Amino acid sequence: MTDIEEAIMTTTTTRYVYRFGGGVDDGGQGDRNLLGGKGANLDGMAAIGLPVPPGFTITTEMCTRYYEDGGVYPDSVKAEVATGLAHIEGITGKKFGDAADPLLVSVRSGARASMPGMMDTVLNLGLNDETVIGLANTSGDERFAWDSYRRFIQMYSDVVLELDHGAFEEALEVAKEDQGYSLDTEMTADDWKALVAEYKALVKKLWDKPFPQDVHDQLWGAISAVFGSWQSERAKVYRRLNNIPGEWGTAVNVQAMVFGNMGETSATGVAFTRDPSTGENVYYGEFLINAQGEDVVAGIRTPQYLTLAARERAGAKPLSMEEAMPETYAELAKVFQILETHYRDMQDIEFTVQQGKLWMLQTRSGKRTAKAALKMAVDMAHEGLITEEEAVARVDPAALDQLLHPTLDPKAPRDVLTKGLPASPGAASGLIVFDADTAERRNEMGDAVILVRVETSPEDIHGMHAAKGILTARGGMTSHAAVVARGMGRPCVSGAGGISIDSKAKILRIGGRELKEGDILTLDGSTGEVMAGEVPTVQPELAGDFGTLMVWADKVRRLKVRANAETPQDCKVAREFGAEGVGLCRTEHMFFDAARITAVREMILADSEKGRRVALERLLPEQRDDFAQIFMVMAGLPVTIRLLDPPLHEFLPHAEAEFEEVAKAAGVSVDVLKRRANELHEFNPMLGHRGCRLGVTYPEIYEMQARAIFEAALIVKQRGGEAPIPEVMIPLVATRKELELMKAIVDRVAAEVFAEQGDSVEYLVGTMIELPRAALKAGEIAEVGEFFSFGTNDLTQTTIGISRDDAGRFLGTYVDKGIFARDPFVSIDVEGVGELIQLAAERGRKTRPGIKLGICGEHGGDPASIAFCEETGLDYVSASPYRVPIARLAAAQAALAKKA
Repeated sequence: MTDIEEAIMTTTTTRYVYRFGGGVDDGGQGDRNLLGGKGANLDGMAAIGLPVPPGFTITTEMCTRYYEDGGVYPDSVKAEVATGLAHIEGITGKKFGDAADPLLVSVRSGARASMPGMMDTVLNLGLNDETVIGLANTSGDERFAWDSYRRFIQMYSDVVLELDHGAFEEALEVAKEDQGYSLDTEMTADDWKALVAEYKALVKKLWDKPFPQDVHDQLWGAISAVFGSWQSERAKVYRRLNNIPGEWGTAVNVQAMVFGNMGETSATGVAFTRDPSTGENVYYGEFLINAQGEDVVAGIRTPQYLTLAARERAGAKPLSMEEAMPETYAELAKVFQILETHYRDMQDIEFTVQQGKLWMLQTRSGKRTAKAALKMAVDMAHEGLITEEEAVARVDPAALDQLLHPTLDPKAPRDVLTKGLPASPGAASGLIVFDADTAERRNEMGDAVILVRVETSPEDIHGMHAAKGILTARGGMTSHAAVVARGMGRPCVSGAGGISIDSKAKILRIGGRELKEGDILTLDGSTGEVMAGEVPTVQPELAGDFGTLMVWADKVRRLKVRANAETPQDCKVAREFGAEGVGLCRTEHMFFDAARITAVREMILADSEKGRRVALERLLPEQRDDFAQIFMVMAGLPVTIRLLDPPLHEFLPHAEAEFEEVAKAAGVSVDVLKRRANELHEFNPMLGHRGCRLGVTYPEIYEMQARAIFEAALIVKQRGGEAPIPEVMIPLVATRKELELMKAIVDRVAAEVFAEQGDSVEYLVGTMIELPRAALKAGEIAEVGEFFSFGTNDLTQTTIGISRDDAGRFLGTYVDKGIFARDPFVSIDVEGVGELIQLAAERGRKTRPGIKLGICGEHGGDPASIAFCEETGLDYVSASPYRVPIARLAAAQAALAKKA
């Protein structure tokens, strides 16, 4: 280190720049939080001696300071960047801004969590009217130099100057048309020179200033643009969808350029050490000869396959890299092995070949489908690369959702229109839409949609999330659409060259057929097939790797996992998915059945106890049969049954015909019923006459339900099945006295039924904690209640004072502005609602040490909320049937994290 460098390092209190390459790795093995994922891995590759172009990383801490200081850089950082440039110059022998032999650099983002395509990149930085001539002379390739300059102007104008990208694309297309070219590679040096002049004129017109010629101005403009892209709308949406905190910031990586567009011995590519779609242990990737990296990922040209096997499987004609560049491919394959062994995970790699020399530009743990994640985790454990516990920790529980839903029925007829690349597996049907905004709007209206684009860009992120599937005309298996769709679990067919899209007319043409916006399309992301109409689906089989991982997960988890279910079918699905009981059976769903709603309405509209009991007597056999069917499926397991909870007005008739039907059945006039219905009207029913308040004022309702529960339990027991364990849950309790009164009713009815039948079953009576007062008074309530189930949906509403039905209009803004880390109805608000749960658990256990504690709101299927439940020491979580495996895996990961 020089005296100047030492002076900089000793006078700077916080270091913001770390160098890598050429035998230097300032970051050691790489701190992801400080250097970002890309910077840490560049440093890591440099440390193990792989061919990495030299460069430096400006840390995530500088990103935070950049925003705090209003976009102004401290002098110390400018000095550190100068040192970083000197490091690159010293290794490459080139000078930044030198007209004779210029150093060119790339400026790229790199957050600690991978955010593919969401933030900005600038390549070929350092070119201007003088250095382009020097590059032409030193490379001996004038065409390459001017191609690089036009790429730089186009990218810099888009990313840094924020000029209309389409204007530059249009100028390029016109230039090719004028010469009769179809490919960029056909353009000559003179063609590129002419286009550069056009591009510069466009900049002057759109920016009102000439294109910047000072290379240092270019550099700091690009660095600021990368930091600025952290707060771009697309990055915010991606962070919100993937739960990445906004305060993390991004690092900036400045690296010597290596060129894949220097002729037929040069290339660029993206590769995975295993197949990210299937998990198969085969190399997977694409490359382009005489191209730069953006050409591959942006879908501008359809790339070639990496391996001979992949090319033959696809029936493609262009040579694979294994055939076209055998020696370089062999070297690349060795690097794959080194990286996967070093990082002990499947790697997503970017590489460039410059005139036969291989360079590694990036490695990171690759995005993968749920199916692939399962297979890789299990295979790597069997290979001894990782342990069983590490395999359990590797699979994102939320990603399992991709595997737990139906796929296309292989026996169903398919009207196949065309075939593209199977970019992200799974199947989806929906209405065709041609832009992201329409996709989002139609999704909010409840429509399933397929987003159809020529190619997607990061600006489409919100529409991709809203869509059930994505179809693109251009782009390969590693294009933006493919990578983002795989990460989201959306089926995607990319590079469907047989389709023509007229976005303005909103028409999709395939062969001689036309489909318009709103027509139904089906995609099979596993085969690449695009089909007209809707294709039926079948239930998935969850064996093999899925079963193996679940066995490993169950070995380490402590939390029990139950299901929210109120039909025999839901209970059957839940039990097949490994549910250990029912954590919430909502009895009101049974009351809405068309065959019994008239009797329910008679009961509600009756103006006397006698009238209510007559109607309830007719409902008793139906309710008893409901519970018996559930108990048969869940024999031997606990079943938590919530007694009637919603306000009675929800069951009332609205149409005249419905009033007439109830009036006839009850033997009263329509006017009398309407008057009674008006009496039951509430202005704020969520906080009105519901839950245990119904049981207090109309105890006969809870009496009937309790009788149905215990008679059904004895029926199942006496049929020779294992006795179920009913857990009778009283909803919306706020005071000890309420629960005491309701428990007395349940216990009295149980005693009556047991005496009548000469038999009994074990049962518990408890409550749902869904009001702040109940949480605060949990110690008193536990004197009566034998279990607590936290109803986190309503507890969140009543704690924060936000309606979950209406909050969607503003909660996204609250998350973006950091008021809430996540939507509190998706993931528990640990600081508020979570503290009430912890307080209630502590006070409940103090009174009744063995009290059973669980949660049964939607949070029971959310991995972050499950981690909180493990930390708090709850006994179980209850989730919807299809989320039971997600909860099992999340519970195992929470236990492992607590042990670590």
